[in-house]
Amino acid sequence: MAEPTETQAVLKTVADPSLVLLTVEEAARRLRIGRTTCFKLVLAGEIESVTVGRLRRVPPEALPVYVSKLRRRPAEAA
Repeated sequence: MAEPTETQAVLKTVADPSLVLLTVEEAARRLRIGRTTCFKLVLAGEIESVTVGRLRRVPPEALPVYVSKLRRRPAEAA
């Protein structure tokens, strides 16, 4: 059987429910936002994260919590 393409590997990582902790990049992909924006949200404490050694990781449960917070915010004037 052929080896999976890079795109297939990325899709599997994004949807893999067995991951206990996500990289910031994986969290960004799940939220469909940019990597830099996700790092800013993590560093600001908007998205929960933990450090493992020198690595920053995001618990998958933190993403729906963040989205819920966004939904409760009053709409900002455009």
